[in-house]
Formats: sequence, C-alpha cells, structure tokens
Amino acid sequence: MDKPAAIGVDFGTTNTVVALGDGADASRLVNFATPTDPTPTFRSTLSFNHDPAEPAGRAVRAGPWAIEAYLDDPGETRFIQSFKSYAASSLFTETQILGRRYQFEDMLSAFLLRLREHGGADMAAAPKRVIVGRPVRFVGARPDPELALSRYQTAFERLGFEDILYAYEPVAAAFFFARQLDQDATVLVADFGGGTSDFSIVRFERRGGVLTSRALGQSGVGVAGDAFDYRIIDNLVSPALGKGSSYRDFDNVLPIPLQYYASFARWDQLALMRASRTMRDIRGLVRKALEPEKIERLVALLDGNHGYHLYQSVSRLKEALSDQADAMFSFRAEDIVIEKSVQRTEFDGWIGRELAAIETAIDEAMADADLRPDQIDKVFLTGGSSFVPAVRALFHARFAPETISSGAELESIAAGLALIGGEDDLGQWCRRLPT
Repeated sequence: MDKPAAIGVDFGTTNTVVALGDGADASRLVNFATPTDPTPTFRSTLSFNHDPAEPAGRAVRAGPWAIEAYLDDPGETRFIQSFKSYAASSLFTETQILGRRYQFEDMLSAFLLRLREHGGADMAAAPKRVIVGRPVRFVGARPDPELALSRYQTAFERLGFEDILYAYEPVAAAFFFARQLDQDATVLVADFGGGTSDFSIVRFERRGGVLTSRALGQSGVGVAGDAFDYRIIDNLVSPALGKGSSYRDFDNVLPIPLQYYASFARWDQLALMRASRTMRDIRGLVRKALEPEKIERLVALLDGNHGYHLYQSVSRLKEALSDQADAMFSFRAEDIVIEKSVQRTEFDGWIGRELAAIETAIDEAMADADLRPDQIDKVFLTGGSSFVPAVRALFHARFAPETISSGAELESIAAGLALIGGEDDLGQWCRRLPT
C-alpha cells in the first residue's frame, strides 16, 4: 500500500523552508520564484501597506517582497520579522496594523498564504497532510509551547490542511540523517536556527527493514545565529557609531546613552528611530560629542535607513570567519565607511556568553538521556551557525571527531518533516493536537 504524500514546513525565525514528500521515501524542496533567483529559503517576514486597490485597502507581502516594500518606503510600511519569537508568549495577544487587530495566528496565516502563492504549482497542489516543525524550547520568558501549537493549528487549518502534525525540528533532522545509517545507532542532532539552538538524542534501529526510533533526551536554548549577529554589531559597529564615547553637557562629561544602540539587535527597528524623540536627542549630540564624527555616522546610518545593508555586511563577515582565521569587515553607505580586520578569536570572545549557553544545553541533553559522550555513535550538526568554528569546537571537545558530520543545512529539517509524513507509525515521530 502506498504511503501518503505529505508536506513538511520548517517555519523558522529567519527563514522558512518547505519540502514535498512523495509517499515513496523521497522528498524535494519547494523553490520560490523570488525577485532575484529561485531559492528554497523564504524569509520569515511580513509587510503591510495602505493600498486602495487591494482587498480591505491594504497590501500584505511576505519574504523578500516584504523586505523590498520596507526598504522602498520604511516610513509607510509596517514591517515584521522574527515573529515566530512571539508564538509561545501569553503576553503577546495582538498588535494593531493599519487599524486592524492581528493576533499571532493572523500574522502566521497571512505569511503562509503568501508563501503558498509564491510556491507556485508545487504549493497549490500540496497534500492535505502537513508536518510542521517546532523547536524543543520556544524562545521568550516562560514560553507556553501548547499555546504556540494551538496558534500554529489555527493558522494551518485556515489554509485547508486536514491532517496537521508537529515534530521537533532536530528529530526531523535526525530522521533525514538516519537514512544514511547502515547500522543501528544512537544519534545526537544539533540544529542551529536563527532564534533557537535545539538538541535531540535518538536511538535508531532497523527491525525487519523498518526504521524505528526511540527518543532518549533533548534540550534547547533561545540562542542562535541572530544573537551572534548582534554581538558583531555591538562590539564592532556600535563603537564606530559613538557607543562608549562621551559628550559635554556644560561642565560635565557624560557617556553617550547606551539605549541608543539597543535597537541594533533588530535592523528593522532602526527606521522607527528616525521619527522618534530619540532621534532628535541623537542629532543634538553631534555638537556636544567629544568625537562628533561618530555620532554623525550614526545619524547618517539612521537617516539613510541602511540597517538592512549593515546586517548583510555582518552576515558576510560571519561567513568569512567560518573559513578564515581573520577577515575584513566592510560596510559602506553614502559617506559612511566602517572597515576593520577581525580575528576569529575576537569573534569567539564576543559570542562567549552564547557559546556558554549552547554548551549548557548540550550537557542538558546528555544528562536527559543519561548517556556518556562515548555512548553517542553519531553527531549530526545542521543549520547556519553549525559552520561557526567555535560552535563546532564544543562538539569536538566532547565527542570523537569521526562521529561528527554535518550538511544539508537548508534541507534536513523540511525534508525530514515531509518524509516523516509518509511513515506508518507517526506516533513515534510526531503528534497531533487533541481535538
């Protein structure tokens, strides 16, 4: 009997990836026809603009189209990114957008509708069974995972899916990886996303040609690639924009307020500063600053809405330091020039707090499974931050080098989810919400 086809949705903090399983032990990624080139990664972003020609008088865009709309008209665009971070928060109930109230499930529904549109024929003919990835631990203070899943459920039901299941993201990656195993194995999977780092330990065994699994341990932490980016900004860029410098107020020499640099944690927040009282205060500091050229750079960066391009420069540096012991950070926009050679050891120091949190989470997963490192047969690293040498070093310090592998950074979770959807015994891999 043929296995049912399924669609796997890896809804991430930064990017979303979708895979289609054919019910015959194969899957393929959906490519989205973006304004540049087709790509399997779709940015998890939304934008809202007034548009009388659109239903309800608003244009809703997602992915790269949302970013494009925001960069074209930041003052008139409500731009939302990383909204997965609010999924498990009971404190987030709704937000006002162009006069309409949006709950989390409304934003996710809007995003998924645009995702489906840009997925073309592949998404239009998607199966009715969907396997949705979820982190081991959602981000935020006191996250409520059941609340998050109920919000997911509402959004996916609105798209017409009839059979909705949820699987841990690292378990999906483990399932994808397990197809390569030629013998029974205990596998630790580490999945590094934009907002969370998740770890699962799974025992895989084949019985009569059927792959079976047993979850042994898991952990997660709300620290990942986005936090690494901010550390680069905070230690490299913000000092060039006045952080750590001083200004003169009559006879007093005072530090430039650190609060001006907090918004750099999210590049889309920078544009909001331009129309705020904070911006007026920053402009006033130019004539008072002891190093006015730095504050002038800050004003120019905010006035020119260069936050997105700044973060692109940060990403390029992070990628370069994954392959090289040192790399040049270069950001140029109008008259702003920030260039500096960065040693990998410097970057490792900047992300020390995040590395410690990841290290603790690895140890928690091992303790949850009650296993020693020598009892782990395979370690599979996936996700963008798995390329960071300091992250990889955490695993090489614990496990034998020959057990560690990586790859399929874009594909592993979404493909694993889609393949799980074709299994006979879904209960060992994922769960449905009670009706």
